[in-house]
Amino acid sequence: MQTGEDPAEALLAQTRAFAEHCVAPRAARWHRQGQFCRNTLREAAALGLSGLQVPQAQGGLGLAFPVKVQMAECLAAADFGFALSIINTGNVAWKLSRDAAPEVAARHLPALLSGEKLGATALTEPRAGTDLAAIETTATKERNGWRLSGEKAWIVNAAAADLIVTFAQTEPGSGASGIAAFLVDATRPGFTRLPPPKITGPASIGTGSFRLDGYHVKGDEVMLPPGLAFRTILNDINGARTYVAAMCCGMVAAALRIVSDYGTRRKTFGQTLSQHQGWRWTLAETEVDLAAARALVSEAAKRVEAGADCRHQAAQAKIFATRMALRHLPALGQLMGAEGLRDHYPFGRHVEGARIAGLVDGTTEILLETLARRHIPKEGETR
Repeated sequence: MQTGEDPAEALLAQTRAFAEHCVAPRAARWHRQGQFCRNTLREAAALGLSGLQVPQAQGGLGLAFPVKVQMAECLAAADFGFALSIINTGNVAWKLSRDAAPEVAARHLPALLSGEKLGATALTEPRAGTDLAAIETTATKERNGWRLSGEKAWIVNAAAADLIVTFAQTEPGSGASGIAAFLVDATRPGFTRLPPPKITGPASIGTGSFRLDGYHVKGDEVMLPPGLAFRTILNDINGARTYVAAMCCGMVAAALRIVSDYGTRRKTFGQTLSQHQGWRWTLAETEVDLAAARALVSEAAKRVEAGADCRHQAAQAKIFATRMALRHLPALGQLMGAEGLRDHYPFGRHVEGARIAGLVDGTTEILLETLARRHIPKEGETR
């Protein structure tokens, strides 16, 4: 970084170059061969991407949440799965810096920041998804810690993660108030990694499952106590919805650039594609929706950074951006004809990424209900 250069702008410039020259050329191979991209994740960590929000005093970059959102858009333009993977390791690093006992954070942060270790956050279970209060993994108090038992499924990075922030129920039947968060080390007894699910989607996302059989958590490895854990994860999910929406913007922006460039070169009936009015109208429609999605993302990101209530703004951004991506990515691919089917281009991968975006951190249907509830009059209220 040059003297006087803004750290955020410098990082984003590096991220764009890394996405273009390192991630994008490898993404088709990862997808085709079902590969998880651990070496490339280490390269991303070397740029500081896994420590973006970690304070400088703890070895990170200490940058703001809106920078993370822009980073997510840059990386997803090349590969949705890779972007979500590095962000999830960064999330664990940030949670350690924020929530863990100082000695625990000091013990694990260097390996996460260097990319030597990968992180994951485990909420979802075979029978508990968006309904987080239904978590069945149990945590039983012992004299010198806790015992965890249960199974987690559909977890980003769990196919290879080393450190996993795991949410468990400390008092069955208590609902959200009994949920706590614990740091789980995948190398210790009681942890079993299960075969990853065979899904349609990018292997670079590292989706996996694991089982805990009496896994022992030391007393200082409690990340968040009962009650506080649930409130914290609800706030964190609003941030996740915001950067996932930004990732949809990144995929659409990348597709728009590819198609626009192709349209200036490919000729039909004596004209370039871009000279056909009907052809270029699709690009114009995409531009309009992309600008609207980015505006919603920007507003949500500002509110997350300010610590303001952003449930509705994050929901709006994610609903609109995922729908926008699912509408325009196939349409943009269609503009290239059979050429768009080549795996050299990201259209197929990006459509799968957009489908996943509509499911993670709250499905579109759940988010619509979140917004719809505002229109139900409270008891005694008239409208």
